[in-house]
Amino acid sequence: MIDLRSDTLTRPTDAMREAMARAEVGDDVYGEDPTVAALEERVAGMFGHEAALFTPTGSMANVLAVASVVSPGEEVLCDSSAHIARAELGAHGAISGITMRTWTGERGQLDLAAIEAMYAPDMGPFFVRTAAVSVENTHNFAGGAVLPIEDLRALRSWAEANETKVHLDGARLWNAHVATGTPLADYGRVTDVLAVCLSKGLGAPIGSLMVGSADAIAEARVRRKRMGGGMRQVGVLAAAGAYALDHHVERLADDHANARLLGEALGLDPEDIDTNIVVVERPDAASFVERAAADGVRIAAVGPRTVRLVTHLDVSRPDAERAAAVLSRLAGR
Repeated sequence: MIDLRSDTLTRPTDAMREAMARAEVGDDVYGEDPTVAALEERVAGMFGHEAALFTPTGSMANVLAVASVVSPGEEVLCDSSAHIARAELGAHGAISGITMRTWTGERGQLDLAAIEAMYAPDMGPFFVRTAAVSVENTHNFAGGAVLPIEDLRALRSWAEANETKVHLDGARLWNAHVATGTPLADYGRVTDVLAVCLSKGLGAPIGSLMVGSADAIAEARVRRKRMGGGMRQVGVLAAAGAYALDHHVERLADDHANARLLGEALGLDPEDIDTNIVVVERPDAASFVERAAADGVRIAAVGPRTVRLVTHLDVSRPDAERAAAVLSRLAGR
C-alpha cells in the first residue's frame, strides 16, 4: 500500500532510531534534558530568535505561539482555510479565549488590502482589538502553496506600523525554504513568533517547536505545563528531530518532484504545485478515495469534492510512479 494521506505518516529510519537510542536525557520539566535544550537552542538560532520550546504537536505549538501575542478577548486575523482556523478543533477559542476573523486569498495567499480593511485598532470598550495576523507557509489546504517572502516582508512592515504582531504557522516551512531557497533567518525576521514541525516532511516520529523571544518562550513553558504538555526524559524524541534537521531537509526536493508527477497524472499543471501537497477537485471525492485504496493507493478526502495527496519520506520515486499510474487510470486520463 502506498500511503499518500499525509506526511505525518513517516516512520523513523533505522539511523534515526539509533540516534534516539543514544540520546542523553534528563527531566525536561526541570529543564534538565540536554538533548531538548540543544534542539531548542539550535532551532531558535536557525530563525534568528532568542529561544524555542519543544512541544509534542504542531497544534500545541500554534496554540502557545498565538496566545503569546494575542490576549483573551482579542482577535487574530488569518486566511479562511488556515490550519489554526480550520483544523485545530477551535483550540484557540476554547483554551486561549481568542477570536478570529478571516480573509479568503487565492491559494492561501496573503491579501494585505483585506487585512488592512479588517484591522480593528483599540477603540476602547466597544470593539474587539486586532492583536495579530497569522499566516501559514506552506499552506496546507491550498495545496502546499508557498507564501513569497516579499509578501511576508510587506505584511511585517504594515504590522509594525500598526503595532500588530505576526504569527507564522510554519509546520511545513522547511518545504518553503527548500522550494524557494529563502534562508530560514529571513522567515524569522518577518515574524514575532512562529511554529515549525519535525514530524511531517522531516520524518521525526513526534515534535514541533514554538520559536520567539525569551519572554514569550518563558510564558509558553508555563502554559505548556498547564495544558499537560510538560514532558520528562523527552530527549529520545528531540534526538529524532535533530537527526531530521541533519539529514532530511534538503531531500524534501525529492518529495516536491514526486508531487509534481502525481499532479500531472491528475491533470494539474505541475508548475502550480509548489511543494509536496497536491489538492485536486473531484465531484466523487469519497468514491475516488475508496477506489484508489482498493488499487493500493491511500489518499484523503478533505472535503466533499476535494482530494489531497501528500508525498513524503516513505514514498519513493517508483512508489510515486506507480501511484500516478493508478490515479491517472481512475481519473479516466
